[in-house]
Amino acid sequence: MSPKDFDLTQFLPYRLAVLSERVSKALSTVYTDPYDLTVSDWRVLVHTANEGAVSVREIHRTVNLEKPRVSRSVSRLVALGHLEKVTDRADKRLVKISLTAQGRAILDDILPKALAFEDSLTSVVSKEELAQVLAIAERLHARLDEMRADPDQRPMA
Repeated sequence: MSPKDFDLTQFLPYRLAVLSERVSKALSTVYTDPYDLTVSDWRVLVHTANEGAVSVREIHRTVNLEKPRVSRSVSRLVALGHLEKVTDRADKRLVKISLTAQGRAILDDILPKALAFEDSLTSVVSKEELAQVLAIAERLHARLDEMRADPDQRPMA
């Protein structure tokens, strides 16, 4: 195939990346303008609220951010008073991160707006279509997991 025959605008990885970036940028207005939070900050706060006291490693594994970005967000959110670090009683080397009352108040304000954003975004598809999109996304995630586990299936770097 020649590069002239390749249409980037029809290439699924490109389309998904552009859509993801646009959604993240549009959603960020819910938490950036009023609270000066980054995408990483937002993900760390929500994950911490959902899970309670967690380690940076647990956040890193769950929110799909590189460990240094998680560490920077945690440090920033601690400095802002949204999170606190607590040393684990059983293992003094382990530090757990948890939401402060201030962090909870911020999420209490942001979450209804984030859900309204989601409702507005998904209003152009039926519930059935949205369920299909989510099911397809899960299948693509599973396929990527398979590709990562099978060296013969990994894309060329």
